Amino acid sequence: MLTVKSTPINTKGYESLLNLVENTCGDSFDLFYGLFMYNKNSLEMLERLDFAFEDLRKQLMARLHDVVREHLSDNAGIGKVQSLPDEYVHQLLLKNGQNGSAAAPLLSLPSEDLRSGDVVKLNNYKSNDANQSDDNSKLKIAIVGFGNFGQFLAKTFVRHGHRVLAYSRSDYSLVAQELGVSYFNNIDDLCEQHPEVILLCTSILSTEKVLKSLPVQRLKRSTLFVDVLSVKEFPRNLFLQHLPRNFDILCTHPMFGPESGKNGWNGLAFVFDKVRIGIDESRSSRCDQFLDIFASEGCRMVEMSCAEHDWHAAGSQFITHTTGRFLEKLELEGTPIDTKGYETLLSLVENTAGDSFDLYYGLFLYNRNAMEQLERFDLAFESVKKQLFDRLHGFYRQQVFKHEEKLHDSPERRMLPKISEDK
Repeated sequence: MLTVKSTPINTKGYESLLNLVENTCGDSFDLFYGLFMYNKNSLEMLERLDFAFEDLRKQLMARLHDVVREHLSDNAGIGKVQSLPDEYVHQLLLKNGQNGSAAAPLLSLPSEDLRSGDVVKLNNYKSNDANQSDDNSKLKIAIVGFGNFGQFLAKTFVRHGHRVLAYSRSDYSLVAQELGVSYFNNIDDLCEQHPEVILLCTSILSTEKVLKSLPVQRLKRSTLFVDVLSVKEFPRNLFLQHLPRNFDILCTHPMFGPESGKNGWNGLAFVFDKVRIGIDESRSSRCDQFLDIFASEGCRMVEMSCAEHDWHAAGSQFITHTTGRFLEKLELEGTPIDTKGYETLLSLVENTAGDSFDLYYGLFLYNRNAMEQLERFDLAFESVKKQLFDRLHGFYRQQVFKHEEKLHDSPERRMLPKISEDK
């Protein structure tokens, strides 16, 4: 079975999934088998579950296949590439990073020599600007990517008294004005404001393109770069590959969003990894100031490596989204007799369906552990079906052989009358 377990970075959705597993596993298998055996609609629903999961898997693999074909076409200079097996597609994506080349930006995945075990430290660089801010307790934070999540974070930053700048491809100037944020339509103009922190709030799929487009030469040499992506090794390695060595790097993942954090962040997990922070006290202090925003809001601060985060996230966040995504395809609806477990399931579907497919695809593509989890999910589902049909098969055999035993136990009837010997 899948054997889902609690992690140090549980989301609310994953905790709901854990509660659902705990509640249903507390019942006997006989109850589950009875629901299957004596409800004439159960087999149809099981088949729909099977089709829904297979359809979701095909969506992921089709997207992967298209990207790999484009990647191989660009590299080989040809327009047609032989179709590839699913397993090879994902392994190719993980192993063939572009190392900064312009072609196929989605494929610039972490190189083997820049995994999270290899910590890069700035031992020699000394900051020439110890007082980076007029007010040491406040930061100048530039948010690049001012969509829903960027706006969500900006509200809290402004409330804490920090000066917030923003840039995005779309025009959010009116929204920014309402929030008290200085909005820039030109990224060069924003960088010339010399923000102390650059916070990337872009989608997973566009992160590399956005990072490469930033005019980093216009920034101070000690600028702190922060990301908030749902995967961590991918942005970590992008930062290490493309940013000058004298820039600081902090990888973070707020384990909540505008919906789950709308009533406050108290008790919600905030994961961070100080990938590269200069030894100068002012730079260390600046990093801590940024983290203090979340700590003061009551977040549960979890410091762990990017690699460890992705290992936990594949078993929790990716599984949660996978469950919600394929159940969404069943078009489940509330009924007059909903149980608490079913209500939890509907809530899970609603929460995951609210996120874009690009987010889910990004969780799959940029987490090296996701493919294994998808395969385990598939095997677990097949195992449950096998249990049901083995039991059904055993029941049928029992009925058949019991009937044969009755035939053997009945007295043998003479087919012809006995012939008299007295003739």
